Amino acid sequence: MTQKPYGVDPPSLRKSLGVVDGVAIAASSTAATTSIGIGLGVTAGVVGLHLPAIMLLAFLPILGIAGAYSRLNRVEPNAGNGYVWVGRSLTPWLGFLVGWVNIVATVAFLAYTTAVTGSAMLQLAGEAGLHKVAGLALDPGSTAQTTAVGIVVLVGVTLTAITGVKTAARLQSWLLVFEYVVLLGFCGYGIVTGPHAFSLSWFDPFAIPSASALAQGLLLSVFCYWGFEAAFTVNEEVRDPRDASRAGLITLVTMLGLFLLGSIAFQRVLSEEELAGHGAQGLAFFGDRLASQPLAALPLVALMFSAVASLQAGVIPTARGMFAMSRDRTLGPVWSKVSARYGTPAAGTLLIGALATAVAALALVIPRLADMIMATVNAVGIVVALSYALTALAAAVRFRGLLREDWRQGIRAVVLPSLSAAALLGLGGYLGWSFYTSTDHLEVSADNGWFLLLTPAVMIVSGFVAAAWAKWVRKSPYFRTGHGTDADAPQLLAAPN
Repeated sequence: MTQKPYGVDPPSLRKSLGVVDGVAIAASSTAATTSIGIGLGVTAGVVGLHLPAIMLLAFLPILGIAGAYSRLNRVEPNAGNGYVWVGRSLTPWLGFLVGWVNIVATVAFLAYTTAVTGSAMLQLAGEAGLHKVAGLALDPGSTAQTTAVGIVVLVGVTLTAITGVKTAARLQSWLLVFEYVVLLGFCGYGIVTGPHAFSLSWFDPFAIPSASALAQGLLLSVFCYWGFEAAFTVNEEVRDPRDASRAGLITLVTMLGLFLLGSIAFQRVLSEEELAGHGAQGLAFFGDRLASQPLAALPLVALMFSAVASLQAGVIPTARGMFAMSRDRTLGPVWSKVSARYGTPAAGTLLIGALATAVAALALVIPRLADMIMATVNAVGIVVALSYALTALAAAVRFRGLLREDWRQGIRAVVLPSLSAAALLGLGGYLGWSFYTSTDHLEVSADNGWFLLLTPAVMIVSGFVAAAWAKWVRKSPYFRTGHGTDADAPQLLAAPN
């Protein structure tokens, strides 16, 4: 398929999804089991025994962001979502930046999830008594080994994503059912039988040790919620665009419930030292404390399923975002080629998998999995906060007239998104300053502030460089004031089944 001239029959995606499919994709992208199994331990290392407080506090601005996504999607469903909405309501430069950082952040996320998947598999192998292969001692904490195993899985899920988003959604639905049954069972049992007394102080954000710990904890928690917007990246493939909004909000509320359940259960069963000390192996340790084998392995199996589904759910929305950008000719034509057989951006999906594989290999410069996770989460958390904030501001600008017409609607459509955006921008800025002032030299280490700040800075600067290339070299119509984009073509909303 060749790239067609601007405004002439742009490529379109096959409409085949309903609200349940959207929930499956968004929930898999958010990956509650992975966030609980890994994220809670990492976050506890920052905020101590205040996981429920930080999860509730982070939910408030994310809820405002979700409302902005939902309202924008209602008036303009587009696979590019924030990239298109910010470009039209604010400026194409910031719109392109939103699209770019989402791509780069997801590729980085895929690289780290690749290692997480490999780690879960190696832990399972250890539980089954397999500790060596060809004389090599298996180490679930080794980034090299976990990445090698995870890359094999990444290749498999990428090929599955190519064959159709409906097939991928079905697979993710079954994986989610297993994950949630295991999570609810173990967390419920942990809450009832845990040796550590329940305390209301767990819900007190003012008891968190310092302002910098609060900021970093919030950023880590925002990262846990990241992914609900995957429902909006398939909004051109759902039969009714409103289903994408429903799927996104259902996913977000479900995640809040699971994160609160998991955080309370973990703190009932594990001490603060045990929580912070087991990081990437937190869920396996939690299972071992509650049951004997083979039942104790079930949380680890759930973590593996979550990581596999998350890999696939990361590939799908990224390919759709790049499809939308290519359709506007801000990226090359290969990203908007749609497979005649599957109705998906097959070439782009394959390339996303290849890029994630390359980044996963580069991540080997950080030898320990826990360090790699912390470095990735901090970097991605800052750019995700920026992307969410800009999208919320786009909604506030687009619907600002509601403040005069209906003050109730104005509060929901303008005030709440604006407050959410301000909170996330302030959070990212404060954490960036904390990283900058925490050291006086640069080294490739997960606890070096300059390295943690350099990574998101490179993501953002590279976005402006790529935008300049799209504007002046590709001469994309996306940057023409008042000209709109290829996505304006009416054929998009009349895509064939």
